[in-house]
Amino acid sequence: MSSNEIKAPFQHKKIPLDTIDPVNKKRAKDMRGTLIRIWSYLAREKGKLLLVILMVTLTSGLTLLGPYMVGMAIDDFIVTREVSGLAYLLIGLVTIYLFHSLSMFLQNYWMIGVAQNTVKDLRGSLFKQFHRLPISYFDKRQHGDLMSRLTNDIDNINMVLNTSVIQIFSSVLTLIGTVIVMLTLSPILTMVTMVIIPLMFLAMRWITKRTGRLYKMQQRDIGEINGYVEEIISGQHVVKTYSQEERVIQEFEYRNNSLKNTGFWAQTIAGFTPKVMNALNFLSFGFIAFLGGILSINTGLVTVGVIVIFTEYARQFTRPLNELSNQFNMLLSAIAGAERVFQVLDETIEESDEIQTTAIHSVQGQVVFDHVSFAYENTPILVDISFQANPGETIAFVGHTGAGKTTIINLISRFYNYDNGKITLDGTDIKNIKRSSLRRQIAFVLQDSFLFQGTIRENIRYGKLDATEEEIIQAAKNANAHDFISSLKDGYDTVLDQEGAGISQGQKQLLTIARAIIKKPTILILDEATSNIDTITEIKIQDALKRLMKNCTSFVIAHRLNTIQEADKIIMLEHGNIIEQGNHHELIQQQGLYYQLYRKQLMNTAN
Repeated sequence: MSSNEIKAPFQHKKIPLDTIDPVNKKRAKDMRGTLIRIWSYLAREKGKLLLVILMVTLTSGLTLLGPYMVGMAIDDFIVTREVSGLAYLLIGLVTIYLFHSLSMFLQNYWMIGVAQNTVKDLRGSLFKQFHRLPISYFDKRQHGDLMSRLTNDIDNINMVLNTSVIQIFSSVLTLIGTVIVMLTLSPILTMVTMVIIPLMFLAMRWITKRTGRLYKMQQRDIGEINGYVEEIISGQHVVKTYSQEERVIQEFEYRNNSLKNTGFWAQTIAGFTPKVMNALNFLSFGFIAFLGGILSINTGLVTVGVIVIFTEYARQFTRPLNELSNQFNMLLSAIAGAERVFQVLDETIEESDEIQTTAIHSVQGQVVFDHVSFAYENTPILVDISFQANPGETIAFVGHTGAGKTTIINLISRFYNYDNGKITLDGTDIKNIKRSSLRRQIAFVLQDSFLFQGTIRENIRYGKLDATEEEIIQAAKNANAHDFISSLKDGYDTVLDQEGAGISQGQKQLLTIARAIIKKPTILILDEATSNIDTITEIKIQDALKRLMKNCTSFVIAHRLNTIQEADKIIMLEHGNIIEQGNHHELIQQQGLYYQLYRKQLMNTAN
């Protein structure tokens, strides 16, 4: 949504918990595929991952060895009241815990490095993909939602890689090792411990079945609220102009409540996991202490030390299960984010059709539309359009909103590809020209001037990154911008934000003209570059545009007809069709729609 528009109120409705957007619903079936793709990024750090695995294995082994030695100390020294050798065992126990701490530090240190590098690569791939996607992709999606994929969704993956990978691997190793040692010590007590596994499985199945769906909805709601906030902040002037503050606050509250509800239930149900696990853990502990005591007193099959070891191992047995269940919830959230990231990475990129295309260097600027038709999502926009722009000519497009003016510009720039007919540049079909090469020949001066955060010098140089200081100053002079730049405290080093705060709309437009001048384009596209500008600044802009248009093939989208009277050809569009074309005098003599529109504007100006 542009800054000059505001969307109509949304039709709100409650979203049931079992409803997920179609994309996520489809991708959710490919959890294995998503994990494999994440692994493809992780695998780039195989060396560090191997070290992490070694440290995790060592940590798990030391975790099992500690309680075993405590049990030995009870049976061999404390129960027998044998002090000799106890000191060595205690020294060994301290050494084990010291190495345990060291191995945990190393595994975390190396894993953080792996996670950060992996996320850096994934974030870089996503940002690069943004610049490879066609304009049509961004036209159909909220920018805030795309930003959410680059930030929130990537952060979820980062959090899981930093913590969950180690804990999952460690939990599995500890679980396997614990069962083996427990079976060796007492098969009977081991079977008692295993009684709680079915209960754990049923509890976790009930929890994860709900949290997986809720996490996907939560990621969706985060994307939607980010998109809405970005949109409203960008259009804040329009919101205030039309006194729509209450409406946008209500719509934000709707989205905010939706996110609150999905987040509340996702975290609440996920929070059942440690409570259930602790309850089952205490139940297991009680069974072992009760049965172990009976076996020790009546049969002597187990010793006091073995009971102590088992109570500790029972805790270690349920702790990995508890950690696995907790990490599985986090993993579901990360997978939901990863699916959204991979959805973007799987989109058809703009360069996919450039294998057979060629670059162009020397361009004269002849553009020919030969019976061109174009439809957007099965809706016809342009129908059988034909015209020719010779090198150095100015072609102006006139028509009501939706007539197809901007679409013609988008086709020339190859932001979209036409469906039928042909568009040629110097006799070459533009579909056979590399987009990057084609766009290097084109400069834009649009109605809504856009400046990047940075200095004035950097914004002008954006049109030619290797421009010298002299070229920058000359471009500013040709754009009639040098005088106002020199009057600023920091001159060309004045730092601007994205909105160009501190300078007027007309001054921003002069800077965009300077950015276009320094590029020295062959084709120039103007979209009502002087609208909403004061008269004095408009004269400066018109003068600068004349310099810029010299030796350029220019395409002008015009709303005020007095600005295009000198155009070589004026094309009147209506519902995607050319209904009139010729120069100003020819169209006035025809007394058609252009003539009527021109007279109407003259009358409005006179009034």
